[in-house]
Amino acid sequence: MPKMKSNSAASKRVRVTGTGKLMAAGSGMRHNLEHKSAKKRRHLSTDQVLAPSQSKNMKKMLGR
Repeated sequence: MPKMKSNSAASKRVRVTGTGKLMAAGSGMRHNLEHKSAKKRRHLSTDQVLAPSQSKNMKKMLGR
């Protein structure tokens, strides 16, 4: 039987932590950054844990 292929688009957007959670970059850091406060920019730049409903679908795409 051939190997399962992971979805390359999903693997570029998500990383798996040691405990198995999925981390992804949030939205809101592409444009209009001038009027956002430094605190908001700092918080938006960090990766966020995906919701359980999203991570279930993403794990299927990643072959986990």
